Amino acid sequence: MAAKIPRLAIMGHPNAGKSSVVATLTENDRVAIDKRAGTTTKSDFYPVVIDGRTVIEFIDTPGFQNPNAILEWFQAHDDTPDLAHAFVKAHRDDPLYAHDVALMDPVAEGAGIILVVDGSKRIKEKDRVEIELLRLTARPRMAILNNLSRQDRYMDQWRDALSKAFNSVREFNAHRATYDERIKLLNALKSIDQRWEPMLEEAVDAFAHDWERRIDQAVSTILDLLRQALSYRVSRTVKSGKVIFQSGRDRVKAEITAEFEDGLRRMEVEAQEQIRAHFRHNVWNVPPDSILGQDLLSEDVGQALGLSRRQLAMVGMAAGAASGVTIDLATAGHSLGTGALLGAAAGGFLGMMGGKALAKFDIERAPNTYVYTIGPVSNPRFPFVLLDRIVLYSARAMNWAHGRQAADEEDPNKVPDREIRPRGFAEELSAQDQRELGRFFAAARRGKGAEHEAACRDIIKSILRGVSLNEIDSRIDL
Repeated sequence: MAAKIPRLAIMGHPNAGKSSVVATLTENDRVAIDKRAGTTTKSDFYPVVIDGRTVIEFIDTPGFQNPNAILEWFQAHDDTPDLAHAFVKAHRDDPLYAHDVALMDPVAEGAGIILVVDGSKRIKEKDRVEIELLRLTARPRMAILNNLSRQDRYMDQWRDALSKAFNSVREFNAHRATYDERIKLLNALKSIDQRWEPMLEEAVDAFAHDWERRIDQAVSTILDLLRQALSYRVSRTVKSGKVIFQSGRDRVKAEITAEFEDGLRRMEVEAQEQIRAHFRHNVWNVPPDSILGQDLLSEDVGQALGLSRRQLAMVGMAAGAASGVTIDLATAGHSLGTGALLGAAAGGFLGMMGGKALAKFDIERAPNTYVYTIGPVSNPRFPFVLLDRIVLYSARAMNWAHGRQAADEEDPNKVPDREIRPRGFAEELSAQDQRELGRFFAAARRGKGAEHEAACRDIIKSILRGVSLNEIDSRIDL
């Protein structure tokens, strides 16, 4: 085959899920997906471009229109070396075969075949005709059982029929496929033809390197969010004559508190937009009852995410002790460890109590003015809640299939979402990792944190890697 990159024609019945498979494999949620029969009337080409280079191309083809006629023509010309190419050449200008020519044209040009079938439906004679005519093309070919429902009574029939005509047969739910499942499918394509193996190996390697880079980008986004949110302050200077009474001071306090809270929400939204961009999502819907759809500062989110009281106490003691050690070093050890002891006690107390206030509020009096300031965040639980929320959001973005846009329509037989207890990842980390994060958070509040950033980056990256490889529950239905 002359092509320098793998080219794969996605074929099958109208509405068998071809476009959803293309959308998921190419991470392109702008692929048109329509549930009406016959909506794809021409072949659409979807190259996957990484670092400015096309590494693989998928072709969304029309559904079969005249499979019996094609098979009869193939059988009548079985001594022809390249049946697909010969069929297209013979029928190029015949309007009766316009759809069939559009279907077979990529195959005639050397593309491999991925046949998509709906495994929830009974196999029919028409299906057997299509399977046979694709076998006669002699192109490298894989069949995908794209079962989108809980109906599996026909799956064995499909496997039996497909295994006789295809080099590889795999189950693949294009509406639920994770990154790991996409990579496994691409790796399986290597087996369809030994001549394709080097090209596919190169394509899979490009996917893997690009994915690693996107994980790094996501980690940087998360760290930026944590640094900005934890060092955030809001101040307002007011002439003393304007807030003589307590009601005036309360009004100013309420206004800058609202500004502070909205600022934190805005930072999270901006980080979420970056995460979606890293993982190429344009179509994105979060259910309002999802932990990701609720207000960041709500009680439900605060209770579902973050660390337990005991874990917070241990982290607080570690962070406090670290601050105390700094005092000891500054006094050349003359405090005889008193600084470290006091720091640990204070940190443990705050961690155990949790603290209702999000941040401290200060009023500083100056000549003829008052300076009202709120921030930075002092609540010991909030940094872990914020981290859990953005990591959960990243996990969803990493494993939310781009072909899912057609999956959320009401269908009593569709594959149900998993029942998932809303919780984050921080509480499942080792005590050492939790303490390391606590040190980073404490430093970030002071506008610092560089010395702990490398360790924090490694912790977050490990979580995201585990999610993408299905080593850690991704909780993607949240």
